[in-house]
Amino acid sequence: MSRSLTPSPLRRALQKYVDARHAAMIEARRELKIGELDARALLFIADNPGARPTQLRQYLGITSAGVTTLIDRLVEREAVRRDVDPDDRRVNRITVTVDLGELPWSALQQFDNDFDRAVAAGDREHTAHFARTLDDFTAAVASMARAS
Repeated sequence: MSRSLTPSPLRRALQKYVDARHAAMIEARRELKIGELDARALLFIADNPGARPTQLRQYLGITSAGVTTLIDRLVEREAVRRDVDPDDRRVNRITVTVDLGELPWSALQQFDNDFDRAVAAGDREHTAHFARTLDDFTAAVASMARAS
C-alpha cells in the first residue's frame, strides 16, 4: 500500500480549476434544468455533429437503452434532432438544434470560454510551456497506471 503524498502546489491549483469548472457546470445545468449526462451529451454532439448514438454511448459509458432514453429527452426538449443516415437507413445521426453560443445554452460553455479568454490574455510562451509540461505529467501518470 502506497503512502499518500502531500498534494503538490500544481495539483492543488489544478484541483481548484476542476472544482470551479464543476461548480459552474452545476449552476449552468440547474439553470437549464438538465442533468450532467444530458449536458455532456449536448457538448459532445456539438463537437461531433451527426454523431451516431453508439459514439455517444461509448463517450458517456452508458448502455444502449440509456443513450436512447437520453436522446429521447433531448429531442423532446428540442435540443437535438435525429436524422436517418443516408448511407444506412438503420442508423440515426444526432445533431444539436439549439445555439450553444446563445443564452441560456451558452451557460454550458461560459466557464471554458472565460478560461480561454484569460489564457489568451496571458504570455503565450509561458502558456505553451505550461501546457506541454502538463501534457508530459499526464502522460507520465498514465504510463505509471498502465505499469501497475
